[in-house]
Amino acid sequence: MAAPAESTSETPTNKKQKKSKNTEETELQTVPDGWKEPKFSRVDNPKGLLEESSFATLFPKYREVYLKECWPLVQKALGDVFINATLDLIEGSMTVHTTKKTFDPYAILRARDLIKLLARSVPFEQAVRILEDDMACDIIKIGTLVRNRERFVKRRQRLIGPKGSTLKALELLTSCYVMVQGNTVSALGPYSGLKEVRKVVLDTMKNIHPIYNIKTLMIKRELANDPELRTQSWERFLPNFRHKSLSKRKQPKKKTVKKEYTPFPPPQPESKIDKELATGEFFLRESEKRRQKMNEIKAKQAEALTKRQEQRQKDFIPPKEKPAVKKSKPATAENKIDIQAIKEKVKKAKSKKLGAPPVNPETPSVKDGRRKKVKS
Repeated sequence: MAAPAESTSETPTNKKQKKSKNTEETELQTVPDGWKEPKFSRVDNPKGLLEESSFATLFPKYREVYLKECWPLVQKALGDVFINATLDLIEGSMTVHTTKKTFDPYAILRARDLIKLLARSVPFEQAVRILEDDMACDIIKIGTLVRNRERFVKRRQRLIGPKGSTLKALELLTSCYVMVQGNTVSALGPYSGLKEVRKVVLDTMKNIHPIYNIKTLMIKRELANDPELRTQSWERFLPNFRHKSLSKRKQPKKKTVKKEYTPFPPPQPESKIDKELATGEFFLRESEKRRQKMNEIKAKQAEALTKRQEQRQKDFIPPKEKPAVKKSKPATAENKIDIQAIKEKVKKAKSKKLGAPPVNPETPSVKDGRRKKVKS
């Protein structure tokens, strides 16, 4: 019974040891700020490589002119790492292979990535950066992710954005060079940035707008600058965008309303004999039945005949004419002319000196008498 007691006493100490080991591992995994890996020189591998290795890749015909122009620059850049490059315009291929002087075993893989990027329409100025130690590249194939061609073109254009604004924002946040060409997306930059670029590209082709991922990248960038939040979880700060899938099913113009379900069958429709029994026609003789039918037919014919005659008579009925002379309206109190008011207006106009004769002109006899008095 002593053995299990010892094992139980040792378990908490083991847990503590495991925890301490995990913390040590995380501390070892974190790269200190400003640290860079030393460059690989000839001192590290003085004897060179044992075997020659080579890589070849095809390029499209529209890249032939550009590659022919920049090929001397490619040979010069690869010559610094002691790697030979050949351009075959007949087959449409580029080949790189190591030489006896090559000392860096990883240089051939970087040269392979260089010719791949050149084949995918990446300009030489950007593609040469792959030869640096801190740089890596990723060619994402997007051609098979969407079946419909029109939908594929729309989503690819969404990744580029209006006047390339979305792509430029992605490049600034990830510090990578991104080139969208045909059915592939070529990215060149640090490893952490390439991971984000791949995620954004694949999400865009899955119908998730790149602006959501760009927003999260912006928040992450701000959080990374804060030394206190570096070691903490960022889930509470990052936005959670829910994907709303709306059904775009076309609704029918005429909607049929379903009747309520009943377990009982519908009532049996009445037959012709049942209707005749209900009305009493069944018990009549055949001659009487014929007479009734004939009377019904005659009544219908008479109705149709009267309608026809009415339509024929319409052409002979003259239309109603409008009266030629308008009826004089009776004189109302408003329409009556006030003669007395007009007379008063005329008198007032004459009293004012408007070139009209005076209202009460003096007689000539009175004027002569006044003149005589003045003379005397």
